[in-house]
Amino acid sequence: MNLLSDIEIQRELGGLPGWSRKGDEITKTFTFDGFPAAIEFVQSLVPIAEGMNHHPDLDIRYNKVTVRLSSHDSGGVTERDVRFARKLLELSG
Repeated sequence: MNLLSDIEIQRELGGLPGWSRKGDEITKTFTFDGFPAAIEFVQSLVPIAEGMNHHPDLDIRYNKVTVRLSSHDSGGVTERDVRFARKLLELSG
């Protein structure tokens, strides 16, 4: 996959509330009512990640899950990362 340009990434982030760019990845922290809800969210990511053959980097801290998306094989942010982020926004409501 081709890397998105800086301008393309910023344009895409405009339609992804709560997502931001940090270096060669896009990231968002989701907050839940407690640890069980955070883990349920992580489990709900499995079918998406497997279906897209694209696996996010996750950091779980009690009721917060930080998702980091980057296409490591391409060396940065691609359309695949943006598609995954959109799916997460749909999932999290």
